[in-house]
Amino acid sequence: MSSATGIRTGIYQSGLVRRLARWLDVVPHPLLACEIAPDHVAAARWTRKGQILDGFAVEPLPPGAIVPSAVESNLANAAAVRAAVGRVFARLHARGQEVALLVPDPVVRIFVLHFDEFPRAASEAVPILRWKLKKSVPFEAEETLVSYMRQAPRGDGVDIVTGLARLRIVREYELLMESTGMTPGVVMSSTLASLPLLDDRRPTMLVRISGSTLTTAIVREGILCGYRCTELPSDLPRLSPQALLDEIYPVAAYYQDSWREGIQAVRLAGLADRMEEFGGPLEKELRCPVGSLLSSATSEGRVAEDARPLADRQLDALIGWMMNLGA
Repeated sequence: MSSATGIRTGIYQSGLVRRLARWLDVVPHPLLACEIAPDHVAAARWTRKGQILDGFAVEPLPPGAIVPSAVESNLANAAAVRAAVGRVFARLHARGQEVALLVPDPVVRIFVLHFDEFPRAASEAVPILRWKLKKSVPFEAEETLVSYMRQAPRGDGVDIVTGLARLRIVREYELLMESTGMTPGVVMSSTLASLPLLDDRRPTMLVRISGSTLTTAIVREGILCGYRCTELPSDLPRLSPQALLDEIYPVAAYYQDSWREGIQAVRLAGLADRMEEFGGPLEKELRCPVGSLLSSATSEGRVAEDARPLADRQLDALIGWMMNLGA
């Protein structure tokens, strides 16, 4: 089973989530996707037949325009972000269409929870998840959007991948789409969208940097085994390999303790031209192959030829969404 299918199968949602935001979901599956990142807005569109890239556009954002947060307003410069969104859709001649909205990782908090038993009905499941995680998020239950999916556990019982977000923060991003005449049909964090790029036939860790955010995820045979989203100790130009290792090592150690095996590959994203500087030290310390997410996926034949322009611009979340389209 690939990441694309394993990460998305078996999702249940409340009516509120269905009306306002859909995460980790395959229905609907817009052919137009827009990623809003701290430093850019990017959108891409695919043909309905064959899911071939039909066009894409990227617009830079001024520094500080987006301040990703699960709690506080993200739009520090709403006018600049709104203008960038308008320009990418104008360049694609898109209006009045449904769009997959890929937001910064801090907006959606992801948890992998284990239960001995878990109800099938969303009306019973959502209250359990709200209660279980009420101390894990700094906002009230009534303003929390919840989405979840089942996946195979490491033993007995069931594991539940759960996404939580604050309603008013999600609405900030949805209103950006609506202001340009677009309809947000799916809302997903950017790293979750990127996961299909991983070859998960062996335990693989994704280390993804976007702005000041570091997201670490481990997948194994279609199962999300670990996920952690944190703020970097320094900005990327000043970040050292040792500082990055200190941030990601707890996730690797947690996986080894829980699954009784070590990670067997690491894929890096968001390091720009510093990939070689980080790859060697991380490979030495983690004792497994370390490489670029997009370079590895391209060389292994998982990035379609028509998607190479997206890879050249390091738009891994949009490529991952395109791979979901064909799954």
